[in-house]
Amino acid sequence: MTYPSIFPTGATIYNPEKCWNGYTIIQVEDLGALLINMNGGEVKLWKNLHGFPNKLLPGGQVFGHTGERSIAFGVQDGIDLIQVDWDGNVVWKFNQYEFIEDPGEKPQWMARQHHDFQRAGNPVGYYVPGMEPQVDKGNTLILCHKNLVNPKISDKLLADDAIIEVDWEGNIVWEWVCSEHFDEYGFREEAKNILARDPNMRAAGPGMGDWMHINSMSVLGPNKWYDAGDERFHPDNIIWDARESNIIAIISKQTGKVVWKVGPYYDTSEELKKLGWIIGQHHAHMIPRGLPGEGNILVFDNGGWAGYGAPNPGSPTGTKNALRDYSRVLEFDPTTLEIKWQYTPSEAGYLQPVDSNRFYSPFVSGAQRLPNGNTLITEGSGGRIIEVTPDHEIVWEYISPYWGESFPMNLLYRAYRVPYEWVPQLETPKEVPIERIDVKTFRVPGAAPIGCSDVTEVEGVLPYQADNTLCVAAGDEFEHKEKNS
Repeated sequence: MTYPSIFPTGATIYNPEKCWNGYTIIQVEDLGALLINMNGGEVKLWKNLHGFPNKLLPGGQVFGHTGERSIAFGVQDGIDLIQVDWDGNVVWKFNQYEFIEDPGEKPQWMARQHHDFQRAGNPVGYYVPGMEPQVDKGNTLILCHKNLVNPKISDKLLADDAIIEVDWEGNIVWEWVCSEHFDEYGFREEAKNILARDPNMRAAGPGMGDWMHINSMSVLGPNKWYDAGDERFHPDNIIWDARESNIIAIISKQTGKVVWKVGPYYDTSEELKKLGWIIGQHHAHMIPRGLPGEGNILVFDNGGWAGYGAPNPGSPTGTKNALRDYSRVLEFDPTTLEIKWQYTPSEAGYLQPVDSNRFYSPFVSGAQRLPNGNTLITEGSGGRIIEVTPDHEIVWEYISPYWGESFPMNLLYRAYRVPYEWVPQLETPKEVPIERIDVKTFRVPGAAPIGCSDVTEVEGVLPYQADNTLCVAAGDEFEHKEKNS
């Protein structure tokens, strides 16, 4: 991905009539949880409330964590998961998953939370009409890490993924451990061989394999598939996606077994081939009942590099062996795998394949379906959030102006839009349209004006044509050659 050295930040496009208007919460590296309005105005900062991600609750309360375990010993381990009110007072806290005694560090309890969590009352963690997350009660599902060795996978220490459910008092009432279901994921022999040698080893502590790297987890909630008798889509079942293996799966809450899955391969049926290879994905979830597209799977298909399998020129060892240098947002039917809506470089208006990487976030990112049918897309590695209509028009765009010191990018992990009424502490802001800037004519102050005072026309050479060809004089006729050749 390429960037100009200078580009605008903040809100850069805004059409109030076509947007689903509200507040957007983002995580600002090294700063905290930031709430912005549609014009990019910063209306509330919870300083030092880190987010993996931050999520807003009705009444102006917000989720986050107070810090992470040292990277010398852990892989993205949040110390805790807390809920604070508008004034920053802690309303709820969980940190009792594992007692950690890292060498040279103060022994303490940790949640080891990473990437996602869900509060009862709402399946996905974003606004759904009639499904408000509970604020002063209810259980919480939390995605965590758990170190272990599983000889079926490797003799090396794994930073395994676990999903736990805790009640309001912090008691763990349910646990699911990813590696215990290794045989259900469908890895081919070459993938098993590379996993045994290198389960995505990280340098933390004695070294540990972040072999699956689950980065999203949510409940299915009520849906038409279960209503029609398909038990795979029980409302209590949990959907997750694993970045390193290219797997999206649904597990039974009752048995823990995988009951639905795509990946790790996308070449085993005609339906999967049409869906296309999903690589390094984030934020896979079922669109909840009450939103346009309900029952379909929505996912940010990052592209980039992920997967285990046979070596190829881009992956001499077979790790991260699926490669693609652009992203896609996909909405597909989980029963037929038919794509119902998508946002790819083509829908973004870029020329494929030469310009595809202009829509590309090889890590982080997400997508939220809004009540009016629009989709809020976090193109996270470039710090960009866009709201697009069903016919792919960008009606809101925001570019983060914040670069972290520990991570020198304007990265945004995952943004969420909430209705104004969820924040009663603020008056509904004035919505001021922001017209799209014509980059062909925009100049920074002091730049040369448009136009040239000295023009010489060269006879016999015609200008570029609208059909992307250049006409070159060749005797009495013209020979057409591709501009880009």
